[in-house]
Amino acid sequence: MKKSLFDPINIGDLRLSNRIVMAPLTRNRADANGDCANELMALYYAQRASAGLIISEGAQISPQGKGYAWTPGIYSGPQIEGWRKVTDAVHAKKGRIFIQLWHVGRISHPSLQPDGRLPVAPSAIPAKAHIFDGKGFVPTPTPHALERDEINAIIEDYRLAAKHAKSAGFDGVELHGANGYLIDQFLRDQSNQRSDCYGGSMENRARFLLEVITALIDVWPSKRIGIRLSPFSTFNSASDTNPQETFTYVISKINEFNLGYLHLVEGETGGTRELPAGGDIAKLRSHFNGIYIANNGYNYELAQSHIDRGAADLIAFGKAFISNPDLVERLRTGMPLNIPNQNTFYGGGAEGYTDYPLLG
Repeated sequence: MKKSLFDPINIGDLRLSNRIVMAPLTRNRADANGDCANELMALYYAQRASAGLIISEGAQISPQGKGYAWTPGIYSGPQIEGWRKVTDAVHAKKGRIFIQLWHVGRISHPSLQPDGRLPVAPSAIPAKAHIFDGKGFVPTPTPHALERDEINAIIEDYRLAAKHAKSAGFDGVELHGANGYLIDQFLRDQSNQRSDCYGGSMENRARFLLEVITALIDVWPSKRIGIRLSPFSTFNSASDTNPQETFTYVISKINEFNLGYLHLVEGETGGTRELPAGGDIAKLRSHFNGIYIANNGYNYELAQSHIDRGAADLIAFGKAFISNPDLVERLRTGMPLNIPNQNTFYGGGAEGYTDYPLLG
């Protein structure tokens, strides 16, 4: 029987009304004082609650995990209260929402770090990247290489953030393991050159990720946990000698946890879907037995073809959801999409955030 993008689907015991996912999208609208989600963010997410699943923008798990100005956290009481406004608003519209748990690692700057410290990473290797600190774009410095006790503390930060997400009313959590941030930095051999049990072999480079997943499962049922990876993206200086081999191992190990879903960026983050020599998304997906969310450059035709032939179970849309709060209905009826205003993607207020027109 032919499957449709608009058919319901379950992630574990969680029923989704369709197979359209709102991808995690950093929008930099959190309150500057306290990094809290707010009423404007609640309206923004509620407008898009017709998605089968919303994955929130990345929420830093600790002050150390922050890499950009005005991004929300999930480590304090006021932040929990702010996110509760969001989840209540989405649930009032019968939507489903997971929070994306985020630690940026070396993609940060002392101006955003507690006490002006250096950002942290598996190894003291700088990224060729820039971050926005609230005043302008600044280059990321050489990071501090994490000590063993510091790694243990970050794993505990993930566990606490997962508990806070439950208190805030989320339906589940997505672990951000993509786009050159901390978990991705541990996985790749060009950013992880440690000589201890967290570096060297693929088994060691995957250890941090697997220990974080174990911590999350202490808090949430495994089916309420998803993970996002970007095996072939070079965003934020992500680089690996053999990404197909590395991520075949990583996904095979993740599969043992019986997670709710695997979410892959297919190609370059926000860029081409073309893969490097030896790259094969279908083969990577074959090592995961659960729900697969495909992401990157999808329109309706490409999305429906992937659903129909079983190449994906759900499809994540990013920029299309920025400018089309009613994206599901527009895709269902074939109506034209609003064009997003890139000048309002990051920071600001309602303009380019909650003021895009609805059908009719």
